[in-house]
Amino acid sequence: MRGSPYAAIAVAVVSVSTAAIFITWSESPPITIAFYRLAFATAILLPFAALHPSRPLRGIARRDLLSMMGVGGILAAHFALWITSLKVQGVTVASSVVLVTSHPLLVGLLSHFVLKERVGRKAALGILVGFSGVVVIALADYGLSATTLGGDLLALLGGIAAGFYFLTGRRIRKRVSLLAYAFLVYGSAAAFLAPLAFVLGPGLAPSGTLVKELALFLALAVIPQIGGHTLYNWSLRWVTAPVVSLSLVGEPIGSSLLAWLLLDQTPGWAVALGAALALAGIYLTALGESERSRPIETARVG
Repeated sequence: MRGSPYAAIAVAVVSVSTAAIFITWSESPPITIAFYRLAFATAILLPFAALHPSRPLRGIARRDLLSMMGVGGILAAHFALWITSLKVQGVTVASSVVLVTSHPLLVGLLSHFVLKERVGRKAALGILVGFSGVVVIALADYGLSATTLGGDLLALLGGIAAGFYFLTGRRIRKRVSLLAYAFLVYGSAAAFLAPLAFVLGPGLAPSGTLVKELALFLALAVIPQIGGHTLYNWSLRWVTAPVVSLSLVGEPIGSSLLAWLLLDQTPGWAVALGAALALAGIYLTALGESERSRPIETARVG
């Protein structure tokens, strides 16, 4: 059993790495994809949350319930922004996933300047190196087109939403079980996305072949959402801080490799250099922060 959390981390990282591939294969609008991913995941979790012997949904304070609805809204914003970035012409899986995973850099800055929590030398170096990589990616994509740079900005904003998702969810996860938290947050996020799909697009009807689209939505719910996020959350309680930090850079690497194999996407040398700098910075920042206080209550969102 001692080795199982590390195996779970490995499975979770591989699982979340598939998300960008499934999204790219889908022909549906970004908000529609995000809605069905979270709605299907909520439906799958429902019987477990309702019938579990510990009854995780009972006894939740009203304050925590309202807070989780707010966290669900932030999660909805994260997925809406990131999935939209993947649909922008010229934006590669590598650049989008690296930028959306840059939230440790953003959380580090927010903690230092807003929460007045001093950042250690390792984290400070990571923030500097990481953002230098983000700038390199932005300059490289701006050389392609302003539209591509706009897609990068959407991914970065998705990373900012992920950072707020982490910060707001930390205290709640100390009081609420993982199963109840995942069910209520995923469900709330889907509820926010449903009306947004009608405001920004044609609604919730999938595009393209219905069977294919529903299969991709189900795959997103089962593999990266539940098999990735939820499994990752469980394993964080049992692993060391360096493993937690290293796993954060696993998704961009895994997604980039899958995009190379399955989508024939090979990033240019500038994007590759920027991604290497950004991932090194993310690792250093996350390692520096997790050594101070292991974030076992946070949730993975990629």
